[in-house]
Amino acid sequence: MTKYYPEGKLINTESNEYYLENEERLREASEKGVLLEGRAIVCDCEHNLHIDLKCMRGIIPRLECALGIEEGITRDIAIISKVNKPVCFYITDFTTLNGKKVAVLSRRTAQEEFSEKCLEFSTGDIIDAVVTHLENFGAFCDIGCGVTSLLPIDSISVSRIPHPSARLAVGDNIRAIIKNFDEKNRITLSHKELLGTWSENAQMFSVGETVSGVVRSIEDYGIFVELMPNLAGLAESADNVCVGDTVSVYIKSIIPEKIKIKLVIINAFKEEFPIKKLQYFYEGTHIDYFRYTPENCDKLIEAFFT
Repeated sequence: MTKYYPEGKLINTESNEYYLENEERLREASEKGVLLEGRAIVCDCEHNLHIDLKCMRGIIPRLECALGIEEGITRDIAIISKVNKPVCFYITDFTTLNGKKVAVLSRRTAQEEFSEKCLEFSTGDIIDAVVTHLENFGAFCDIGCGVTSLLPIDSISVSRIPHPSARLAVGDNIRAIIKNFDEKNRITLSHKELLGTWSENAQMFSVGETVSGVVRSIEDYGIFVELMPNLAGLAESADNVCVGDTVSVYIKSIIPEKIKIKLVIINAFKEEFPIKKLQYFYEGTHIDYFRYTPENCDKLIEAFFT
């Protein structure tokens, strides 16, 4: 049974390297219908992708490069952008080009199969994904075979961020929740529910500590400082502090029933806050319900995945 992964996950596996060893094994992969990966090295003037198969060159004809190319839904820039990156494919044929034997490949077939597999997913399922590119409104993620889904900016973390690049980078391996399907069965993702509840995050800190954070917003009544992707505290107003500053903050109090952490800014630095490795508090494969706020808190912040 074929397993589907975001592109880049197969290229260095023992199985993939076995089949790319020589022509005989490539033919074996073709006969068995084995999904493989190779690195795109050229996009020619006709927008065919040339793939390094180690023992020979492979070519993915333009219309076989991605779902939606023939219909004009997928733009050719999506093909061009694959140069120097791993792409998945099936071997469909062997032919000769300029006197040299080449393998004819199809990436579109792999994407069609994976898209059918996606219909078996349910809202609340948790899957692996790889961030492919960032926009102001969210992050696009490869959820399998180069098929992308949108992770909206407001679903990346509880703490608000000005741009997805404040939390994620292209190439990041993340876990994501299937939030919903649209009328065309395209998947929208969520992520913040995996980054822990208020209590789980607050337990990482103690009153009296001085820790680092980043200024996310400045209001008349104080300054919101992000301590964790799913946790922010309110600091007293301070001079010469700007949104985006890295700060050292003293923790005055932690109040679960009001989901508040009171802070005092000790120092502010005009430098970018480093993107920290994400910490996942939930490691399961499915989630139906998420409550962010503590049980003894009057304010209720929750999410349903049904």
